Amino acid sequence: MLKKFSASLQHGGAPAGISMPCLPVRAGIGLKPEHFHAVLEMQPDVGFFEIHAENYMVDGGPLHHYLSRIREHYPLSIHGVGLSIGGESALDMQHLDRLAGLIRRYQPQSFSEHLAWSSHGDVFLNDLLPVAYDATSLQRVCDHIDQVQSHLQCRMLLENPASYVEFSSSTMTEAEFIREVVQRTGCALLLDVNNVYVSSVNHQRDACAMIRALSLLPVGEVHLAGFAQETDAAGAPLLIDSHGAAVAQEVWGLYQYALERLGPVATLIEWDNDVPALEILCQEAIQADCLLQDVSVWERTA
Repeated sequence: MLKKFSASLQHGGAPAGISMPCLPVRAGIGLKPEHFHAVLEMQPDVGFFEIHAENYMVDGGPLHHYLSRIREHYPLSIHGVGLSIGGESALDMQHLDRLAGLIRRYQPQSFSEHLAWSSHGDVFLNDLLPVAYDATSLQRVCDHIDQVQSHLQCRMLLENPASYVEFSSSTMTEAEFIREVVQRTGCALLLDVNNVYVSSVNHQRDACAMIRALSLLPVGEVHLAGFAQETDAAGAPLLIDSHGAAVAQEVWGLYQYALERLGPVATLIEWDNDVPALEILCQEAIQADCLLQDVSVWERTA
């Protein structure tokens, strides 16, 4: 059964007073500095741009100059990578204040962060590390999301992780854990289909079953990306969420499977390493737009 995103957000139980902006139901791409001039000159037909918040946590300079000009023409999604939502330490209030200033400045249609941790005490780790799916982690993650949503005065999207190891102490599945977080905090889900595929291969699980479980939640945005393939010490396939290649055919297939359950949802093409020409990113976005249009037509005629 298809579930419209707009309806799911309206009845998702967000905290009182929290705004719920929505991205257009189109495909967007990540905004990279090497493409600033081309975007302004070509004004490509993409649904929105997404930036990493931490790259813009300065008062001025060329990044803000170009983002301000591009924001005049396109919706914007802001994606955080450094809040350490799953970390044991308290949230960094200076970081949160800078993030709030960035959101006030650009009024994005979406803000998202990861179900992960990346700092411990005063040490920042340049990685997104997994959490144990247990009651202690659940309370901590929910408390942090409540604090973020209250401070930013917007509804946060929480991204499901790509994982390579798991905690033996976990007492819930990933889907059960995320469902509890969404229900308790009123946040919504950023469904990263590539992460679902990567984690499912790495842990030998059913990717379609994971999509079915997560598609029952309010989903505000979908991410698609490329992965790298290696082998682990036992010779088994090990997929790395590299964001350095085109979306794999297996992920396109899983994306279509997700859309058949979600209905059309704003979708981002992530390509953060070995970034190609803007035209190649736009071609990836066109492919996603075609699938979004197909499911929209199917929904109208069903």
